[in-house]
Amino acid sequence: MTNDKLISIYDVHKSFGKTEVLKGISLDVGKGDVICIIGPSGSGKSTILRCINALVPIDSGSIRVGEFQVHQLKSERDKIPLRRMVSMVFQQYNLFPHRTALENVMMAPIHVLKQDPKEVKELAYRLLAKVRLQGKEKNYPGELSGGQQQRVAIARSLAMKPEVILFDEVTAALDPETVKEVLLTIRELAEEGMTCLLVTHEMGFAREVADQMYFTDKGVILESAPPADFFTNPQHERTREFLSQIL
Repeated sequence: MTNDKLISIYDVHKSFGKTEVLKGISLDVGKGDVICIIGPSGSGKSTILRCINALVPIDSGSIRVGEFQVHQLKSERDKIPLRRMVSMVFQQYNLFPHRTALENVMMAPIHVLKQDPKEVKELAYRLLAKVRLQGKEKNYPGELSGGQQQRVAIARSLAMKPEVILFDEVTAALDPETVKEVLLTIRELAEEGMTCLLVTHEMGFAREVADQMYFTDKGVILESAPPADFFTNPQHERTREFLSQIL
């Protein structure tokens, strides 16, 4: 873990109606860190990621990403520079079905960043090759497997040249055969130094790639530790109980 804090989350609270989903979350992420957040369903994991990307406004506390005070960004226009810096890949691929893989990757740089289409096209070809989808550039999402669609979504995120990528249970909807391809792609990004935050159920993968594990339950972080300590010597009773059910 580095001391260069790229992301600082302090005492964040968030409710949806009367349901308090985050009850004072604090965590720091250094540049190049790989952070894995695990926990039972409904424990607030995905909400943490969405708050970092300003998809969900927080009720109190503070979130800083680089120079952005995320909690102070109000309009969608104000959030665009943040979203350039922080990309997000979702469980559902959210690809445009009537656009090819190549077009899906090209859309945001052209329409949001107003970049030269010719340069964007070259970049999109390189990124699809990077996620091992050479030859699939002209395919539509309906012609691709779930794992291939998810890798298009990752290439689309990379097209914005982000400094941080948030992965929200990106393998949850995939069959076991295609999970490996997606995890390999994420591992390569992590090894290249991309700052990554992952909400995941893939414990073996988390153990291998994470610099720090966080366990959330009922809206609080109960425990955090490097994977070696987290998996072999969890301190909190609830962490031990959770791990015993899934490992």
